[in-house]
Amino acid sequence: MTLLKPSVYFIGAGPGDPELLTLKAYKIITQGDVILYADSLVPKEILQDVRSDAQLIPTGNKTLEQIIDLIIKSVKNNQSVVRLHSGDLTLYSAIHEQILRLREENIPFELVPGISAFQAAAAKLQTELTIPDLVQTIILTRISGRASAVPEAEELASLAAHQASLCLYLAARHIQEAQNKLLQYYAPDTPVAICFRIGWPDEKIWLVPLEKMAQVTEEENLIRTTLYLISPALKANYSTRSRLYHPEHSHLFRPNK
Repeated sequence: MTLLKPSVYFIGAGPGDPELLTLKAYKIITQGDVILYADSLVPKEILQDVRSDAQLIPTGNKTLEQIIDLIIKSVKNNQSVVRLHSGDLTLYSAIHEQILRLREENIPFELVPGISAFQAAAAKLQTELTIPDLVQTIILTRISGRASAVPEAEELASLAAHQASLCLYLAARHIQEAQNKLLQYYAPDTPVAICFRIGWPDEKIWLVPLEKMAQVTEEENLIRTTLYLISPALKANYSTRSRLYHPEHSHLFRPNK
């Protein structure tokens, strides 16, 4: 593909493993003129094949205003800009405020989705998070922190009442509070996967009962870049099967004979 200039590409870099980049994301990253990346969340391996003359700008120490100014300046210089975020753009990436500013400036942009940490974690755990007759809903949420408050209607305990597969982001610093809320509805022995830096070379996963979630987090000194999967789907050897591939089930592509 040939990048259009001037333009801005928001890219979800995935959880950390460069091999989990989409093909489209890889092509854009390797062709971009200016690459602004969240350096505390995007490993350098993601940038290993950028052009030798590409300008790399880490944004961990920059404000929204500074980032937008850099984007506008680059576009006015007839350069293509890659705005690289971790994970998938649709989850906790803070792109909404950037998009609003670019629209105000009439600057064209494109969004390229990425693999989310919960997807990569489930793959590492070799599990499906929606198992027939056990759980059919996935909830992606977080707990309120200094940077962002969760709306009252989405309070963690009320979401836990569904007893679905719950993917809890940005909660390591408040894990005891989160555990207390989850225990209001999930059984203490509900499996929890504590996933640290999924996709990075130093990734770690602990599979523990819910009642031990806070204890393990504190013992391992996990304060950031940690995802929690709370789900009955993580139970070992739960036996069931989908009707989709059952010999007695007919559908458009496999009608009864």
